[in-house]
Amino acid sequence: MTERADLRTEGVPSVAAARRTFYLLTITRWVPTGFVVGLFVLWALDIGLSTAEALTQMAVIGVVVALLELPTSGFTDAFGRRPVYLAAAAVQVASAVAYLVAEGPVSYLLAGVLMGAFRALESGPLEAWFVDAVHVHEPGADVDQPLARAASLVGASMASTSLLAGLLVWWHPFAARSPLELPMILFAVTALGHLLAVALLMREVPHLHADAATDDLVVDDDPGESAWARALRSARATPSVIRSGLRLLRASAALRGVILAGALTSVVMVVQESLMPIRLTELLGDDLGRSGAWMGPVAALGWGAFALGAAGYGRLARRLGVARTAMLGRALHCLGALAMGLMLGPVALVGAYLLTYGLFGSGAMNRALMHREASADNRATVLSLESMVTFFAFALASPALGILAERTSTATAMVVAAVVGLAALPAYLPALRAERSRPLPRGAA
Repeated sequence: MTERADLRTEGVPSVAAARRTFYLLTITRWVPTGFVVGLFVLWALDIGLSTAEALTQMAVIGVVVALLELPTSGFTDAFGRRPVYLAAAAVQVASAVAYLVAEGPVSYLLAGVLMGAFRALESGPLEAWFVDAVHVHEPGADVDQPLARAASLVGASMASTSLLAGLLVWWHPFAARSPLELPMILFAVTALGHLLAVALLMREVPHLHADAATDDLVVDDDPGESAWARALRSARATPSVIRSGLRLLRASAALRGVILAGALTSVVMVVQESLMPIRLTELLGDDLGRSGAWMGPVAALGWGAFALGAAGYGRLARRLGVARTAMLGRALHCLGALAMGLMLGPVALVGAYLLTYGLFGSGAMNRALMHREASADNRATVLSLESMVTFFAFALASPALGILAERTSTATAMVVAAVVGLAALPAYLPALRAERSRPLPRGAA
């Protein structure tokens, strides 16, 4: 047993070390996004796109993610978490530069394609790496608490950089340039910082499996194998890994339900990420500079509320269980978005936005439910299945809601999206039943 334990933990960071790296890379991952989270649509409008064009171009991100999620995640499970996450960080830098230099629909489209590739590459590796490291030391441990803490760090990171972005737009030191340009520059600079952090801090967790004949633990990686040979072997293994994830999806009603709930909730995210700045611009007299200056501190407060909400959901899960907390969080989130659509003044809209973001932090519970169904062999694939479906739903909803907003009103589109999101609630019932009948061990992660 001692030799087996030594093999399991050899070269693997301790739970505490893995947790620190996970939290730090979570921060560096989301700091760049905080600079532009409320400005992407405004940037599109600033370079001459209409509302419908801007939302349709944003939908390209979802289409690219949907196309790339399974191939990239299957390759991640076969090849390794670190190299794929490193590639993702590099693509984010390219995407940030492409957005910065975009001058019209075609160049904005290219930036969206790169952003979609980044989101597909990064959607599973870091979290799968962390859970794998935890399960090497504590097999079967639940990870809802560290995931909730990581979500709080996402909120804090986004809040701080969103606030700085708003101050930069308000400052607008270069009158001849767009007031939105400085945050876009910092987006590119901090994305480069994330790339360097990944290269320096992330160590691959060896992929172990039990030998069928001896039941001994065997390391998949051959130290004498070249990187190119390993990549080719992993590419050949990718289709079987994808099939494994799809078989799990077919077999697990709980997993299907959680993924469906995420897809329906992504429709509500259009309200927060795209329709909110447009609606605020309308209520402020169609002044893009003024609304851009508002969106910085507003987004900062929103992500601060998200951080507090995520921490609260983590504590609530200890009392109610993960599935009940996920279900309650989604219901409250949709009701907050509904309130956003009903507000008639900028201050009231901002208040409803902050409430909605505070209720948005239950997504970590969704991922904790998925980790219960996954294994080290298909963990990134399972996470990417959810991401693929979510982005595909976002890609369909964005242009549809953009057209609805132009033909009716932005407020109407917001209300419709919130009502659609409420249909996610019954999808949690299989996970709730599984939680009642199959309690899982909880580790100290």
